[in-house]
Amino acid sequence: MRIVSYTNLCVADCKYCAFYRRPGHSEGYTLTHEQIFEKIDRLLEKGGSLVAMEGGFNPALKLDHYEKLFQAVRGRYEDKIEIYGPTAVEVLFIARNSKVPVPETLRRLKAAGLRWIPGGGAEILTPEWRKKLSPKKYSVGQYLETMETAQQMGFGTTATMVIGFGEPYEARVEHLKTIRSLQDKTGGFASFLLWTYQSQNTALGGAVTSNDDYLRTVAISRLYLDNIFHLRASLLTQGEPGALSLKYGADDFDIALEDQVTQQAGTHIEENVERVLSWVRETGLTPIQRKPWEVPNGTAD
Repeated sequence: MRIVSYTNLCVADCKYCAFYRRPGHSEGYTLTHEQIFEKIDRLLEKGGSLVAMEGGFNPALKLDHYEKLFQAVRGRYEDKIEIYGPTAVEVLFIARNSKVPVPETLRRLKAAGLRWIPGGGAEILTPEWRKKLSPKKYSVGQYLETMETAQQMGFGTTATMVIGFGEPYEARVEHLKTIRSLQDKTGGFASFLLWTYQSQNTALGGAVTSNDDYLRTVAISRLYLDNIFHLRASLLTQGEPGALSLKYGADDFDIALEDQVTQQAGTHIEENVERVLSWVRETGLTPIQRKPWEVPNGTAD
């Protein structure tokens, strides 16, 4: 996969983010269609099939910008790739910034060729920690409502949690309970991804939590979220030690060739696909590739 950050201009001012730049900043950018096509072409050359398109809250980009983008990508590549994004919080911002209701925004994005709304922007789904980390982002209730609306409209969706901000275990459990409750109601989440906060170059600062903490949280998540089929390991943030999470309950992982958000915060990207697969094989498991839209029905039993 490749996470294509189509813009780094953002007004959310999240304390944990090293990637964004405020509008007017000399380092701000918005990628052209041709620049995005070049990144997708390189992904296809590597055998990839998933493009996550995630940026920021860029007030200059209205709904029609995203419609043209997804129409262009779908028209050029058809079903050779799948598009994940924008995230639920970005959909909320696009809708409000364009003065279009969320359901109509989603309808138009779907008509333009978008099929998936990923769970990025969730971080820790408690009111207290959303205020601490990203007070300008939307509330827990608004996030969940947008996700549920997308699921009702036939979008595929994924759930995420980011740990390591200094949050107590109770906050993590509340997050998992929130995700599980919506899944019990809708069954709309195809997977759950757990990853760790990366602290370099951020306003929040602090240290990166240990891989032991990550592994324990993967195990608890797998036990608690038995109603979500796939639990995805974050080899992106954990590197080689993260492959052990496939022995702690995770069954799925991405090989990311690019993720500017975590790279700006200190993450090293391993672009050698065979090397990443060797990490998995060293745990005694055999990796098998699936297409990102191939999701079995049923729970994780």
